[in-house]
Order: sequence, then structure tokens, then C-alpha cells
Amino acid sequence: MDFAERKALRQRFRQLAEPVVESIGCELIGVQLTGDLGGPILRLSIDKPGGVRVADCTRVSRNLSPELDVEDPLPTAYRLEVSSPGSERPVERPTDFARFTGFRAKVRMAPGWGRRRYVGVLGGLDGDTVLLQVGDDTQRLPLDQVDFVNLDLSAAEFERLSDPTAPPQPDPPTPASPSRSPRLRKAPSADSTR
Repeated sequence: MDFAERKALRQRFRQLAEPVVESIGCELIGVQLTGDLGGPILRLSIDKPGGVRVADCTRVSRNLSPELDVEDPLPTAYRLEVSSPGSERPVERPTDFARFTGFRAKVRMAPGWGRRRYVGVLGGLDGDTVLLQVGDDTQRLPLDQVDFVNLDLSAAEFERLSDPTAPPQPDPPTPASPSRSPRLRKAPSADSTR
């Protein structure tokens, strides 16, 4: 499957999953199509004020499975994984690009773009262009050529985002030291095979 097909399929999965996720009081943060030796994986990231529990992930998985069985957007067997966003929170929606301006992010571009990976400070969107501060340069990356954007949160940033009363605020930059706080990788999740 080429880049354009994968991107269109992710959008189709988002259209199917979003109403189900919202019906249980959560929001759909990210949709990723990936795979491993076991085959294709549809990975959904969900969130809600106060954080996501394993029970939320399980409810989304159970409620979404019948919808996916009927629509069958991916004609091969695949695994459905539902989890909280974790410290590498996906950034896909325009509101999230605005919300997380100033946070460190990792960007992967489409095959053939040239440079595939960037790490820098998210500058939001300018129309259909992702702005990313990489060192002293502002990279202008066309959104239609972006494969994915993930935040690169420190432990303190991750904790602040888990507090529904705290506004998102990036850690101040530390140019003298390239090392960052330890990352939190584990998050609640529920898996099922489709």
C-alpha cells in the first residue's frame, strides 16, 4: 500500500471510529496503520479529561468492532489496538497543532520527500503547512506530505497534560544539554484481532 492509500485509509478509519469514541465520552487523538510479523495493526489513541483507563480502551474496542466488521475498510485480517496517547502523543487535528505549539515534536515525511525525519519545536499550522523549528531554521512541511507528527514529551510535560485543570505548557528549552527527562512509554491499552 502506498503513502496516499495509507493516508486515505487512516482518514476512513477516523470517520468510522470518531463517533464511537465520542459516544463513550472520549476523543479520538490519533489513527495509525502499522504492522509487525503478526500482520497489520490499526492503532487508535484516545483521551479524555482526567485520563483514559483500560476500561475506556476496552469499551471503544468492543463498540467499534461491529462497525468495522460491517464497513470492512481493510480487506485483510488486522489487530485493533486502542490506548491512551502516552508521551509520544499523535498530533493530527488542526486544534492539536494549535494546542501544542511550542512543544518538541517528531515529524516523519512521505517516502520520496527527501529528508524523512525531523525533530524540533512545533510552530503550529500555517494553512496546509506544518511549521517546525529545527535549530535556527523554520521548516515548512506540507501537511499532505506529512506521514505523522508525534509530541516528544518530557515526564513533567506528560504529567501536566494528565491534569485537566492545567493548560498545556512546554518545558523551557535547555540548549546547553541535549538530554531530556526520562520518557513515559506505557499507557493503558486494549487489543483485539480483527
